[in-house]
Order: sequence, then structure tokens, then C-alpha cells
Amino acid sequence: MNKNKSDVIKSFKKKIQLLKKHNKLYFIDDNPEISDREYDIFKNELVELENQNNFLKELNLLEKIIGSPPSNKFIKIKHLSPMLSLSNAFDENDMRDFLKKVDNFLNLKNETIQLFSEPKIDGISATLIYEKGILTKGLSRGDGVTGEDILNNLKTIKTIPRKFEGPNIPHLLEVRCEIYISKKDFIKLKSNFANPRNAAGGSLRQKNPNETKKIPLRYFAYGTGEINPDFFSSQSEFLEKIKRWGFLVNPLSKTVKGINEIEKQHEDLDNLRSSLDYDIDGLVYKVNDFNLQKRLGNTSNSPRWAIAYKFSAEKAITKIKEIVIQVGRTGAITPVAKVEPVTVGGVVVSNATLHNEDEIQRKDIRVGDTIQIQRAGDVIPQVVSVNIEKRDKKSKKFVFPKKCLCGALTKKEVSKNTKKEDAVRRCFRGYDCSYTAREKLKHLVSKESLNIEGLGKRVIDQFWDLRIVKEPSDIFNLDFGKIKSLEGWGTLSINNLKASIEKSRQINLSKFIYSLGIRHIGQENAKILAGFFVTIKEFSKLFESNKRDQILTSLVELDGIGSTQINSVESFFSKEKNKKITINLINELKINNYEINNKDGKFSQKKLMFTGGFENMSRSEAKLIAENNGGKVLGSISKKLDFLVVGNSKPTKKKIDQARKLNIKIISENEWKRILNS
Repeated sequence: MNKNKSDVIKSFKKKIQLLKKHNKLYFIDDNPEISDREYDIFKNELVELENQNNFLKELNLLEKIIGSPPSNKFIKIKHLSPMLSLSNAFDENDMRDFLKKVDNFLNLKNETIQLFSEPKIDGISATLIYEKGILTKGLSRGDGVTGEDILNNLKTIKTIPRKFEGPNIPHLLEVRCEIYISKKDFIKLKSNFANPRNAAGGSLRQKNPNETKKIPLRYFAYGTGEINPDFFSSQSEFLEKIKRWGFLVNPLSKTVKGINEIEKQHEDLDNLRSSLDYDIDGLVYKVNDFNLQKRLGNTSNSPRWAIAYKFSAEKAITKIKEIVIQVGRTGAITPVAKVEPVTVGGVVVSNATLHNEDEIQRKDIRVGDTIQIQRAGDVIPQVVSVNIEKRDKKSKKFVFPKKCLCGALTKKEVSKNTKKEDAVRRCFRGYDCSYTAREKLKHLVSKESLNIEGLGKRVIDQFWDLRIVKEPSDIFNLDFGKIKSLEGWGTLSINNLKASIEKSRQINLSKFIYSLGIRHIGQENAKILAGFFVTIKEFSKLFESNKRDQILTSLVELDGIGSTQINSVESFFSKEKNKKITINLINELKINNYEINNKDGKFSQKKLMFTGGFENMSRSEAKLIAENNGGKVLGSISKKLDFLVVGNSKPTKKKIDQARKLNIKIISENEWKRILNS
């Protein structure tokens, strides 16, 4: 090795150690020594240095740095009920869409529903559990299902009630709150923390409560999880009651009705927020009535009855250095603009999505252009506009490549239903495309799929490049001897990875189906399919072409599964490589059977179908009620059907006639109500 190369490697390793130090300060200690911008510039310098020297890439030092290892300081406890994330709205149209979905689900027929609005505090979520009025547990949000036991740290906040008294106190009460530090108090601490949120998070994660006590933490109670017995009828009543019990609730919360009141409240608080002594980044709107909340329920990730309406998108001006192409797990070819680093809404941005080929052509986006980008919430920044006046006269139109990075020709699909051409180009080689295969692996190990901690995106990239992992089943047969020789992998990190992999072997059928990354099969579709197959043995019949045709025909009957999903399943399992990879993965897993929501429900083991509209209930809600009572909802008439439920409003005569011919029991809307109320 020549002296110059040796010096570069030595200098690079020193900078890597410095980066690791800053990662620990930010992610674990919540006490960064440098600003976000300085951190990003420093990291970008390392990336550039690596790009300029291939021998540095071969060391794989930068690839495996993903934040900092999670803390094991606290006991982990499962939440009584999940702390779900909220879906986001960014403008009036998003809010109108939210209201429309709520109205359609509840079948309100133009009734204006009352919402409860609360400022969205930019703090740290926690949950307080009271038994007979006495505080017994305090948990961090964690991953939403399991939190950390931070009770002693929460007790340092003097305004949190240790106990409360009064008539009608629930035996069990879960109060959810947002922990924050006021702007005034943060001024005294800003030399130790990057921002108020980091200060709050760092304080709550102190092992020693006496250290937490030194930080002036505050809180607002905003919601509830479990209540037993539950005698509250609304969000506004709940907050008013716990306020009397001594809990602090935000004084700017109020009830609103209709889009005009929603927009006014949003605008008023947007104008007011700079004068508040705490940071807010939007408003949370919740359906006020608890009974309606229960009817609406949740999707896989978020409640249907609440939404976070973020404040206006942050914008900034920057310049495009390069346009690169990325390949997704479904083969989607996505253009990304590499831009000169710029701060947008407190975050340093160096990439912006360009969406697709049509978007580039429509806005005539070119390398070297001066652009305006915007970032709303956690959404990936996007290009808003191009400043044509500042464009170099020698600039050339960007020619979108017709080939994937793997070299295969890409194409735009034409929808069988609409006959319209898709805006996105795709590579259709699946696992035969190394870029698609790598992204499928990242999807497989993600939180929503196998949830393997320690196998993040960068680690998958590293293991892929070293040929340690090439297909899903390889994850369960890792060469830990080879991994141990890599920098940054010690006994502890390897043991943690082994434990996480072993834990992931046990998985339910719906998660397994979702983890395969079949196009158009999201989490909700995966649940419907799992309910249809019930066991992995039945699902595995998709591998046999003669049985697959029959199964796909049966899938047409499922409510919520259309031709798009069926065609996608057919396309996936008609490829031998996909079948082989799926079989290899199944052999490594213990896949649990699909469990019916309520085995003793009123429609347990029964198959139902709905036709016609109901007076006070949407088809979506009726379907959910049937499933929660152990039933399975089909989308077409067949001999397998047990009941056809007929609503009073415009039922389909053809379906009723078909049901009669097949001797299927027909239930009227009034009979349906009687069964549910029996």
C-alpha cells in the first residue's frame, strides 16, 4: 500500500469514529455537540470521500453506521392497547377527504359530525396507568406495542397526579400525554441539547431519576387507552373530567364542526404558534363521540377517527447536482434529485423525489436547475418549481432511461380495468433484478414484516455487497463467523442480531403474506387473504398451477380483493423463482394460523355478503361488525355463502334471485339489527 493511500485510510477511520461519537450523542444521549446541518455536511463529506476512493468503499465502514444501537436501560412492558400513529393531512383537500371517509363509513347522510381539535405538541408521548386512582405504571411510546418502563422519571414531573379521588373513578384508567419542555426553560438548557424535543426525550431516558429531576419537564394529557369501567361519552367530556381530577389539558383545545371551522381553527393556531411557550407542528382532529370512535375503529397503523393536520409545508431554494435512478421492491423506477444541502423546516435535505418520468417532463426539470423544494411533515421533500431564469443556456433536457439499473428494458403497464397507462416505469424481473431483490429484502426485515432489529437498510446493503445475504432464507443461515470479522460487529451486537432473527421465525399468516412484498398486497389485503387461506398449508397451494387457477377464481368472491390484487398474486406465483424463494422462506419460519376475531361471535364460521344500503350503517362498518363477530365477508354469490344480508336501500335484485336459487338464507336489515342486539 502506498503512503498516500495509507494516510487516506487512516484519516477516514478517524472520521468514522468521530461520526459514531456524534451518533451516540444524538440518538442515545439526546445531547448533540453539533447542529443537524453540521452533522449532515460532515457525513456528506465522508460519503464524497468514499465515492472518490473505491478502496474506502471496500472497507464498508460507512455502510453499517445506522444511528446508534437501541438503549437497554429500561424494562420493556406491553401497552394495554397499542399507541398507534396518526395519519397526516397537509391541506384543506386532505381534511375534506378525511371527513368524507368518516361520513361514508358511518353512513351519516350529510350530518355534520363534531370533531375535537387539540394542538399537536412537538414532544415525547407517554402513557400513565392508574389503578383505583393510584399511578402504578408509566411507559414510553416505544414501538407502539411495547414501551419502556419510565415511571420513576415521569414521577419527577410534579404536576402529574400520583393519585386522584372523587366519585365514579375507574378501576383502571390509562391517560396518554405529551411530555415537553417550554421554550423559556429550554433557553437555559440549549447548550446541552439540540432542541426542546431532544431535551425532553433525553431527560426521560435517564437511568437515574435524580438526573431527570433537574430538567423542567411539563406535560399535557391528550387522550386515553384502556378505561374500566368506561363511562365517558366523548373526548371533550373525558378531558373535562380528568381536568377536575388534577390533570393538565391544553387550554387551546375545542370542538369544531365542518370544514370552515376546521380551517379557521387551523389558521388561528398557525398564526398563534410563534407566541406559545411550547412547540406545536399542527393540530390533531378527533371524532369527539367515543361510540363513533369505536365504530370507526383502526386500520393496521392508525385510527380512522383521528388525523394530524400539519401546518404549511416548509420551503427552500437549492440547486440540482445530479438526477439518479432508484429501483423499488416492486420494480418501480423512481428518479431522485441530489441537491445542494439546504435546511427545510429544521432538517438538512440533500435529496428530493421527482416522482416519475411524466413529472420530470411536465416541469422540465434538469441537472443544474435552481429549484424550490418543500417538505411537509415527514414526507420526502419534493420539487415545487424550477427557476427557468437561472438556468444555464447549455443545459439539456433530462432523458429518462428506458432500462433498469440491472440492464433490463422497463415498461409502463396498461391497466386492464381503466386501459390507462401507468405513470411509473417498472422492471419486471423481480428477484432476477439485483436492485429489486435487495429492496425486497429491506421490506422483508422491516418493522411491519418480520421486524428484525439490527438488520436495517444499510446492513442489508452491506450484507448484500459481501454476498452474505442474497435471498430471504439466507437471513436465517447467516455466516456469523464472517460477520464477526467485520468492523463494528462484536459479540454483543451479533448476539442481539441472533436473538432478533430467532424471534422473527414465529410470525402470523397475514404478516407473512405482507412480508413477501407482492405488488398491490398491502397490510389490509394481506389480512383478507390470511382470513381466506387460514393456514400456510392452504396458502402453499398457490405454488401448484392447477390448484392456483381454482384458488384465484375463489378469490374473486372476497370482499376487498379485486382483479388488480388477483392479477398481481397470479403474476407473482407464476414465476418459478418467486415460488422457490417463498418455499425456502416458509421452511425457515413457524407461521401461525389465521385467528378469527371472535370464535364465539354471532357469525362464527359463517360466510356473509351484503347488498343494498343500510339506514344508519355503511357497508364498510357492516363488514367490520360481521368480521368482529367471527364471520367472513364475500364479494359475490356462491354456494359457499351462508347469509345474504339485504339492506333496505336499493338492493341488487339479481343477487337476491341468485341467493334464492342456491337456497342461501336471506337476512333483511331489520333481522340483521335484531341478531346484533340479541
